[in-house]
Amino acid sequence: MSPVLAGVLQLLALTAALALAHVPLGNYLARVYSSPKHLRIEKWIYKGIGADPDTEMRWPAYLRGVLAFSLAGVLFLYLLQRLQGVLPGSLGFASIDPDQAFNTAASFVANTNWQSYYGEQAMGHVVQTAGLAVQNFVSAAVGIAVAVALVRGFARSRTGELGNFWADLVRGVVRVLVPIAAVGAVILVACGVVQNFSGIHEVGQFMGGTQEWNGGAVASQEVIKELGTNGGGYFNANSAHPFENPTPFTNLFEIFLILLIPVALTRTFGVMTGSVRQGYAILGTMAAIWVGFVALMMWTEFAHHGPALQAAGGAMEGKELRFGIGGSSLFAVTTTLTSTGAVDSFHSSYTGLGGGITMLGMMLGEIAPGGVGSGLYGMLVMAVVAVFVAGLMVGRTPEYLGKKIGIREIKFAACYILITPALVLVFTAAAIALPTPGDSMTNSGAHGFSEILYAYTSASNNNGSAFAGLNADTQWFNSTLGLAMLLGRFVPMVFVLALAGSLARQQPVPATAGTLRTEKPLFSGLLVGAVLIITGLTYFPALALGPLAEGLA
Repeated sequence: MSPVLAGVLQLLALTAALALAHVPLGNYLARVYSSPKHLRIEKWIYKGIGADPDTEMRWPAYLRGVLAFSLAGVLFLYLLQRLQGVLPGSLGFASIDPDQAFNTAASFVANTNWQSYYGEQAMGHVVQTAGLAVQNFVSAAVGIAVAVALVRGFARSRTGELGNFWADLVRGVVRVLVPIAAVGAVILVACGVVQNFSGIHEVGQFMGGTQEWNGGAVASQEVIKELGTNGGGYFNANSAHPFENPTPFTNLFEIFLILLIPVALTRTFGVMTGSVRQGYAILGTMAAIWVGFVALMMWTEFAHHGPALQAAGGAMEGKELRFGIGGSSLFAVTTTLTSTGAVDSFHSSYTGLGGGITMLGMMLGEIAPGGVGSGLYGMLVMAVVAVFVAGLMVGRTPEYLGKKIGIREIKFAACYILITPALVLVFTAAAIALPTPGDSMTNSGAHGFSEILYAYTSASNNNGSAFAGLNADTQWFNSTLGLAMLLGRFVPMVFVLALAGSLARQQPVPATAGTLRTEKPLFSGLLVGAVLIITGLTYFPALALGPLAEGLA
């Protein structure tokens, strides 16, 4: 079988699996976040944290819940790392330095999972399981909760109430993430992913010396790493490590886990707003961008020149032989178009244009289909902008799902769109202009610039993948990337929840003959255009200095 055909078959198999899961999981998620009943274990959790799950919250109260819970998570994870040296199960590793502990705490709480350390050489079992793995669950649940709050803003009328953050958070963990992760972990273990608490041991000779490995609860962390679009690997090699991702099947299964909830949430959106066709329009927009990016990536990586690349079947540098170009390209596009950040290949070794595609996927805002929750609310914000633009073009008051998009709503949407590019471009410019950060670059020229641009793009968009080649374990990068991750995660949430509150207070207006049909393919095409144009105008100069210059050289 040719490598190209293998890549196409993987794409078709993945699409079929997602199509089968879309309706049942989407409907289930809608029931989870609409049910007035609480499970017994949920009642115990509410009692333990002192929360009343039946109290409706307006957007400022909902936001305070998000920020308070996340701040507590940062402090807990920071202290856990700083105390690692005296904790049991530390495997003899020392406590983490302050700047790296801050970076890692901010990273995992922000659902970014950027790693400037070697997991198997720095983190013991307690930090990995009680710290990092726990944040993989709860940070994903926070993203889903914010998305559901925005959906309620479209669905409700003449009220500013968006639900209860604590109930949404607990239900996301107990009813959604834990059950799916448990099943997924069993599948991964059955396919060869390790799950133990073994210590460090020698596994044989390596270049004249001994090689040491440690095990860990890898399968349980691997599954939520992908399912929650987190991305932090148990090992430094991430999903290229055979302990995390041993076979082509596990590679495709992990891609499926990454896309599962973001794709299903479009159905949840349609069900909760009473218009399933609106959900399909959003899904169609996401799918068009995702398929387009996959096709472009495979073309750039299979378009080989010269006898060496022809013998390898394409640009195989930095890619695992067991996955090939098709599986690697599919993983790279999926992980950067979502907020996952897991990698099964070396993005820095991709062709110049291929590396640019991974960057562009993050720069779009990771909305195709995006992270768990963040992808849906990011695309809905872009839909608000597209409706506003369409209204200006035809001279009508813009409306979306019966809600008028006025000055207040478009200001919230504009602020949401502008915050991430501001973080990326300002921090990148500072790192390039100052003398010390540049010393961390392994390469010079366009590729070296791409290393820094990718790092801040990944951090600000809460992705977490690395272009590699950049030594990010310095005080400058640990501090600035940590700050970018926190601001890039929580400042946009402020505008999302404010937009949700503004929409929920409105009285829906009836559709007329002049109302833009936002469930039609025409609107989906307009939405795709709006996403690409806004991103292109924002990031094209920076891309021209990095991956475009390298790819066209």
